[in-house]
Amino acid sequence: MSKDFRLGGDLTINRLGFGAMRLPSQKGMGGPARDPEAGRAVLARAVELGVNHIDTADFYASAGGAVRANTLIREALQPYPEGLVLATKVGPIVRPDGFSHGTAADMRGLVEANLEGLGVDRLDLVYLRIGFMEPPTGESLAERFEALAALREEGLIRHLGLSNVDADHLAEARAIAPVAAVQNEFHANRRGDADLLATCEEAGIAFVPFHPVGGGGEFEDARLAKVADRHGASVHQIGLAWMLASSPVTLAIPGTGSVSHLEDNMAVADIDLTAEDLADLA
Repeated sequence: MSKDFRLGGDLTINRLGFGAMRLPSQKGMGGPARDPEAGRAVLARAVELGVNHIDTADFYASAGGAVRANTLIREALQPYPEGLVLATKVGPIVRPDGFSHGTAADMRGLVEANLEGLGVDRLDLVYLRIGFMEPPTGESLAERFEALAALREEGLIRHLGLSNVDADHLAEARAIAPVAAVQNEFHANRRGDADLLATCEEAGIAFVPFHPVGGGGEFEDARLAKVADRHGASVHQIGLAWMLASSPVTLAIPGTGSVSHLEDNMAVADIDLTAEDLADLA
């Protein structure tokens, strides 16, 4: 199994990356702030361990925006190591009264906020995120994606992606501009997007699941536990290993605010699932 992937055909990245959502707050977006120094330590250690793909967003922030993921990334890692790929997403707009979704007219401002927060002139990968937790069936993304494609033509974005979409959304977007990655909820206990993953694999599009180990929800499973015992690993580690073994285009972006948890996640690179393991997990 290859441990690298060519994102968009020109960016070679480690298939085991890092998701920044939990850096500002233990409860994810909008929760009580974590110690910023702890977040910077996690980021520095991630790069030491070979992470060269970090997934973030301008709206990843603690309550009131006191601690922001993009700020932590900039403070911890600038000047950025050569080859580090920063992926972000736009679409949601965070206001004091909750979330709303941006229009095509909002895309430039959302992209510019990420450019400023990360301290870069061009974003490596920008996902258009639509809907909340389930893909909004029948909703067109064309105008928003066209706006991002125009920003790509300007040189502000290198590659475009989609998040929380279905097969129709992917087809609609690909008719407008190349799609380098799709980010949907998918893990060993939630495999409903297997057909979409197959479409991405056929097209060489990265499939980058969010919540790769359940997003903090219940992840216990007898199949996972059986294989975990066989390898002397945790259920979460086997879930990540299964993710990477499920297709050559899957990328894992587990997130954490803990250095020790980060090290556990990165140890998954040394787990090679056998044919027997994969049969047990099928």
